[in-house]
Amino acid sequence: MSHYHSNIRDMQFVLFELLDSQSRYGQAPFADIDTAAARTVLGEAARYATDRLATTFSDTGREPVTFDPATHSVTLPAAYRDAAADYLDSGWLELDLPYAITGQNVPPSLRWCVTELMLGANPAIPQGLNVIPQVVRLLLHQGTEAQRRLAELILEHRWMVTMVLTEPDAGSDVGAGRTRAIPQSDGSWNIEGVKRFITYGDHDLTDNIIHLVLARPVGVDGAGGPGTRGLSLFVVPKFHFDPDTGDLSDRNGVFVTGLEHKMGLTGSPTCEVTFGADTPAVGWLLGDTHAGLRQMFELIKHLRMLVGVKSTAALSTGYLNAREYATARTQGHRLVGGEGRPVAIIEHPDVRRSLMTQKAYAEGMRALILYTGSQQDRIEMSHAAGDIDREADSCHQLLLPVIKGYCAETSWRVLGQESLQIFGGSGFLTDYPLQQYVRDTKVDSLYEGTTGIQGMDLFSRKILRDGGTTLERLLAEMDKTAADTSDNRLVRERGILSTAVDSVRGMVALLTERWGGDEENPDERVVAAQDTTRLLLRIGDLMCGWLLLRSAQVAYLAVPTTDADRAFYLGKIQAGSWFARQVLTAFPAELESMKNTTVDLCELPIEAF
Repeated sequence: MSHYHSNIRDMQFVLFELLDSQSRYGQAPFADIDTAAARTVLGEAARYATDRLATTFSDTGREPVTFDPATHSVTLPAAYRDAAADYLDSGWLELDLPYAITGQNVPPSLRWCVTELMLGANPAIPQGLNVIPQVVRLLLHQGTEAQRRLAELILEHRWMVTMVLTEPDAGSDVGAGRTRAIPQSDGSWNIEGVKRFITYGDHDLTDNIIHLVLARPVGVDGAGGPGTRGLSLFVVPKFHFDPDTGDLSDRNGVFVTGLEHKMGLTGSPTCEVTFGADTPAVGWLLGDTHAGLRQMFELIKHLRMLVGVKSTAALSTGYLNAREYATARTQGHRLVGGEGRPVAIIEHPDVRRSLMTQKAYAEGMRALILYTGSQQDRIEMSHAAGDIDREADSCHQLLLPVIKGYCAETSWRVLGQESLQIFGGSGFLTDYPLQQYVRDTKVDSLYEGTTGIQGMDLFSRKILRDGGTTLERLLAEMDKTAADTSDNRLVRERGILSTAVDSVRGMVALLTERWGGDEENPDERVVAAQDTTRLLLRIGDLMCGWLLLRSAQVAYLAVPTTDADRAFYLGKIQAGSWFARQVLTAFPAELESMKNTTVDLCELPIEAF
């Protein structure tokens, strides 16, 4: 029996009842994907994820990933490798490929639903392989003619790709990287340096691996230099190849020199990779343009959202596993009128509180992700019409650090505090998947930029950069929801939402004032920096609370018209109400807490910690 429980019904609700995606689906450039086609895609994806991909989810205890230092080679567990190869050949990655390759455009919001299904079933496999379509897009859109041909070869030969940024002494500070790129007379570059934490840095899944490597050019006018601006992006293959046929030849000077021993995601290899130690590591400048970080960020933006989707997928299946267990496990008696036979633990009040906590967060984060996906739908529609939807683009950019940071932190916390807890001692055992969900999800708050980095990015690069215009546009939409007096239901919840919105406005104003500083208080910026992560988490809560409340309003109208889905809609109503009353009510206290933040912490001697 598969560990994975999907939630297709909620995906369909968010897409077609909450976000009105049917007004975009079936329209240019998504003419081939109408609502009926989208429902079919979701059903087939759920079946594949559950019946095929999920079968090798469990830890590779009997046959772990192995590394042979003599040959610098990594070997995957056989069952895991077979499942990854099947996924590579299954066609699901084609949904993310550009129209020029597949002849169809799939709405991003639908693609993210499919991605959630795959990541929930077996995150270690799609997390690495889902980078392939994004690298193909980058090579096609920004590469040279030879690199555009390479994009075709990657697809034809099922080659793997990697993103190579991090170095042992330059983790989050990418600009401190010391890997060098030395120009050669034939137009190629020799790459020299050591990188670490490279997902799928080596393996026996595919014949070749194409590494995209950030390195610092040496001895080139107008390129190189300190900081992130001095980095360029290079295409470095594991094996050299014939550019016409893709036939492999000599080994390039790219070798794995270590395998990371991880707390979770143990099926996928995470490696230290050394370039040019004994043999030249030959690469080519992407697009013949020295714009490394800007080019790499085309991938990073996608991966940050991918991380948030992965976290949400884990919490969703964790909650559904916990709900299933709670309805089957009998223990104790009813708190009131408890005489008689033991009852299922779902009858106990605190278990119900825990399940609603999980349900509300999982469904709220899914709504947040698909709301952002709907902004991406609008962007692609505007591009197809020869324009750009700037409001949708700015909204999408604003929410990316929220999705990455908030979903990662919240899923890890709720999985451990609530989902696993429902199982009691059994949740600590490998008999159930919860312990692996917890371990596999913790890393989401660490890579592609830690939560602290996401908080700083949200405030300094998103909110401050446009003077808070995009955030205020979102808050104004929330004001409309709070002020909706079309019926007398959810009145208290709308009032709570209104207060929470005002609290976030107060948080942003407070941090903005402190960030600017003044001559009398030059250290106020370090006070503001202590609260940027808190601001990110509260904006995540606010987005979820708003979308859950809107969902509850939709569900109220649907309840009288349906019998089959009555329980589903009642659950949506309760989730919206519960989140407002239990989560959003804390916002005024959070604002008051931020007001009490001082410079004292940053002036404390290091020895005092």
